[in-house]
Amino acid sequence: MPTMLEVTDVTAGACCAPLVREPLGAADADQLAHKIKALADPTRLRLVSIVAASADQEACVCDLVEPVGLSQPTVSHHLKILSEAGFLSRTRRGSWAYYRLVPGALDGVAQLLGGS
Repeated sequence: MPTMLEVTDVTAGACCAPLVREPLGAADADQLAHKIKALADPTRLRLVSIVAASADQEACVCDLVEPVGLSQPTVSHHLKILSEAGFLSRTRRGSWAYYRLVPGALDGVAQLLGGS
């Protein structure tokens, strides 16, 4: 006697797990891409790391040139990109610019990516 195979109705129900939170919308994806592009450079990652590790999470541009081994104009260019992306804020004191980590800026990227 032949064995009967059980047939499962694949049209009933979803084949994929349902979403458990709202995915990124187009505007949030554009904003996140801009931020990730700013961080997606080894020099800029090092600069953010140096500023974050500095006292009060602030550093003078004059203290950032030597650790990354680049000229002051090149370091300033990278810092400008990080500032425009919202990771660093800038204040002038005399002839020097000081950069401070924006509170929560890195946390915001992690949250948008689904981190806690």
